[in-house]
Amino acid sequence: MLKYVLKRLAASVVTLAIVITLVFILLRQMPIEGYFDNFEKLNEAQINAKLANLGLTQPIFVQLRNFFGKLLHGDLGLSSRYSVGTPISQIIAQKAPLSMWMGLMSMAISLLTGIPLGSAMARSKSGFWDKFGTVFIVFINAVPAAVYYIFIQMYGTSLMGISMLFDRANPVTWILPVLSMSLGSTASYAMWIRRYMLDEMNKDYVRLARAKGVQSQKIMMRHVFRNAFVPMIQYIPSSIMYTICGSIYIESLYSVPGMGGLLVDVIGRQDNPMVQALVMIYSAIGIIGLLLGDLLMGVIDPRISFVKKEGAR
Repeated sequence: MLKYVLKRLAASVVTLAIVITLVFILLRQMPIEGYFDNFEKLNEAQINAKLANLGLTQPIFVQLRNFFGKLLHGDLGLSSRYSVGTPISQIIAQKAPLSMWMGLMSMAISLLTGIPLGSAMARSKSGFWDKFGTVFIVFINAVPAAVYYIFIQMYGTSLMGISMLFDRANPVTWILPVLSMSLGSTASYAMWIRRYMLDEMNKDYVRLARAKGVQSQKIMMRHVFRNAFVPMIQYIPSSIMYTICGSIYIESLYSVPGMGGLLVDVIGRQDNPMVQALVMIYSAIGIIGLLLGDLLMGVIDPRISFVKKEGAR
């Protein structure tokens, strides 16, 4: 297993390096205004001096080498417009904890509601819970998320008397954004656990257990649900890590000062160094999530082997 982990880790590092390189090169093709907070007030000599100070007049491969060198020392650069001259790592350190807490709460809601809903749908096929869950899943997947996010904000604030804007010190204002963030994952978990459980229920070992007189509840919990949960487990780490970073649209909608809203803000301000750093962080999170999902799947299910069997092609 150690060999497999090292191999996947090396592949993940290479993938991340390729993504960072592409983002770095693409951002260098954008207008240079993104590196200045008062571009329109500067003359040509001042602009050239600033570009030289940032190393942007050097060949692209030299810039890339210097960037990776700084990155290895934890230096993500300085903000050019969002907070001029402030280290990007310092800004992210201030924003990340809030997104992390909101993400963990929304994922807890998703797991505690989506998995039981999917299980109830599978056990009552064509029954009430199956129909109810199907309507919920179809609605969440068919309707653009921005539409029901706005409706939740409009009617949730009016019915519950909650402020439309987020206030870190007021726990009540956490309810609507956390609930909104959990809906997509809830529908996804319910859909997949239902599908996997129905697949397991049609297998021969379930028919044999029923023929032997094993209680239906025991079959469902000890065999069907357990085996159905294994293929879904690989998606949970990536979902958790993405959600921890915050929903870009929801944080902007409720003015949550987290990572998601930060990305929207720096794109609007054309703060190229900040955009570069945040895209890199989100890419790393996606790659790490996929790696953890594969490893977790192997740990949960002992039938999965990471070692190539002798004679296998």
